[in-house]
Amino acid sequence: METIIKTLLYSDLGADINNIFVLIFRLLLMLELFRVHGMKKFRVENGQREHVPNPLHLPEKLNALVATFSDTVVPFLVALGLGTRLVLLPTIGVTAIGYFVVHRKDNIEVRDVPYMYTLALLLLWAVGPGTYSMDTYLLHTFFKF
Repeated sequence: METIIKTLLYSDLGADINNIFVLIFRLLLMLELFRVHGMKKFRVENGQREHVPNPLHLPEKLNALVATFSDTVVPFLVALGLGTRLVLLPTIGVTAIGYFVVHRKDNIEVRDVPYMYTLALLLLWAVGPGTYSMDTYLLHTFFKF
């Protein structure tokens, strides 16, 4: 169990400058995700909320819940560095499905956005949140690592 927790929470990129850059990258990426995609979930245009594509034919409420969670809650958790690797998974799924399924026949300019988000989120998932995160704080506080 301790190994699983350490794998999920531990992320030391060596030099402080690397951890600072990951912090900045994390904050800017999540700010943009929330500002551009999360805010659409609250906006009503022409009496309608944003239509969320459902290419996997999930139940509509589940599909909307995953998309809304990925664009509104996940950015705040990742910005804090709280459960980063775990909470990134649904957002990576949403952006990858956007690229590979929803926009597969669109031109490259349209496909570019989900592609870049997927790559950036995968990078953040792989390196973790860095030492300037709640994950690191919790690991050191509760697990004495």
